[in-house]
Amino acid sequence: MTQTRDEAPPAIFPVRAGDLLARLETDLPPPLPTGRQGGLFCAGSCFHRSRRVTALELLVDGVAQRPTAIRMPRPDIFRAVHPGIPPVAAGSLPGDPDSDEDPELRCYRSGFWGTVTIPPHPSPGTVELGIAARLDDGSIERATFGSLELAEPDEPPAYELPRDRAGRPLIVVCMATFDPEPELFRAQVESLRAQRDSDWICIVSDDCSSPERLAMIEKTLGGDGRFSLFRSEQRRGFYRNFEHLLRLVPAEAELIALCDHDDRWYPDKLETLRGAIGDAQMVFSDQRLVDEQGRVLADTFWSGRRNNHTNLTSMMIANTITGSASMFRREMLRYALPFPDIPGWQFHDHWLALVALATGRIAYVDRPLYDYVQHEHAVLGNLIVRAPDDPAEASPRLGPRGRLRETVTAWRADHFCGYLQTEVQAQILLARAGERLRWRKRLALRRMLRNARSPFGLAWLAVRPLRRLAGHNETLGAEAQLVRGIMWRHLIALRSIRRERPGRAAPDASAPPCGAYSPDLKRLRKWRTPVRRAAS
Repeated sequence: MTQTRDEAPPAIFPVRAGDLLARLETDLPPPLPTGRQGGLFCAGSCFHRSRRVTALELLVDGVAQRPTAIRMPRPDIFRAVHPGIPPVAAGSLPGDPDSDEDPELRCYRSGFWGTVTIPPHPSPGTVELGIAARLDDGSIERATFGSLELAEPDEPPAYELPRDRAGRPLIVVCMATFDPEPELFRAQVESLRAQRDSDWICIVSDDCSSPERLAMIEKTLGGDGRFSLFRSEQRRGFYRNFEHLLRLVPAEAELIALCDHDDRWYPDKLETLRGAIGDAQMVFSDQRLVDEQGRVLADTFWSGRRNNHTNLTSMMIANTITGSASMFRREMLRYALPFPDIPGWQFHDHWLALVALATGRIAYVDRPLYDYVQHEHAVLGNLIVRAPDDPAEASPRLGPRGRLRETVTAWRADHFCGYLQTEVQAQILLARAGERLRWRKRLALRRMLRNARSPFGLAWLAVRPLRRLAGHNETLGAEAQLVRGIMWRHLIALRSIRRERPGRAAPDASAPPCGAYSPDLKRLRKWRTPVRRAAS
């Protein structure tokens, strides 16, 4: 939309209560279900026009909760509020009389983030989310970000159930699609139709594919009543698309299987997983890795990494369960939905695996039950397509200062895309599944939260990769990423302790674009290296 001359530019800080200015940079979620305790990650900025903020608390219906980080340095905020003042010159200026929002140059130390617990409410309504700031004169000022809506979950639509059911619990296959390759999609659908287990239906949620691909999907599904197709009018992304699918699961279902649009299931996949789940919350299988032409890249998913489905700490650090390899109980949705809005890359299968292992047991079938197709259009397809010495991976030559800047940026991403993601997941699991957690799993979640605050916890995390000497390499050393992220947080605090304004080489605690940059890729590519060699 074009701004006219008479319109004022949008306020950088849309929330203002007296001289307290604040903004919430994370979106408020869609309506939350009633009767369930939840958690919400919040990040934003808050400062006072004329006083120094000494403490911040997030408010949920007026009840204070302590955020993880406050008064974090935000040079991006300073540049936005004071576009005419170079940050390097801010320390020598008395203020900015042209700025109504920040005349005393206090917005630099305004960043905060943390996870709040949303208490269960028995009936629909709203929950007010706000912030309280303690100032250097001892006074407290408050501002409101908005209201969270609480509502009864929508009833899923009615489906045509299989006519030739054998009386066993119904399996709902949840398939997410987005511009699928026609041949791969047809092969996947035919592999579903060939399942020996007949007690299933398939819900397909299309994430706004092109008209041509959508027509192909509709033609491939044809008049098969076992398939129900829903199309989104705007892109959700695969994480939210799978969440939408799970909201469509009917009450008649007892088991849920996730399905990508480009794999090929073996005829006994559903039958085998159904028989192996027992009293577990989830069951998953091995998988064979193939390319688009069906050539085998690896006969097992575990050629370069140890499987793990029992250690919650390792599962939090690095996922080992692929969604399409799994089947889980519908009752798990009580703790899994809604999917948390976490920093960094968001993976539905990782979250579901954490919920399953936190609330019960995960079973495993030690043989492949489907072909996992690796191609360049897949979410992690470039792990296979790019060679280890791909020029695109090479960094330009940098001097000492450039290398230091690159390292600091990488450690900042390690915090937001690595440690902070793990911290938020642990907090939300403790909030949602508290009554289902056994003491060992509760201890594992709380220990993950203590790692950032305790030198002993940080040391424990740093030496944990030595478990690989005993064959426990399921995390592929991802603990190092978390350690770097925690260290960045402490280094930022030390560098900022006496700095109220930006200057030369000002510390920066703004969230990096984790969607475009992932510190995990080199580690994951190292895991898949044997696969590329096998294909060559």
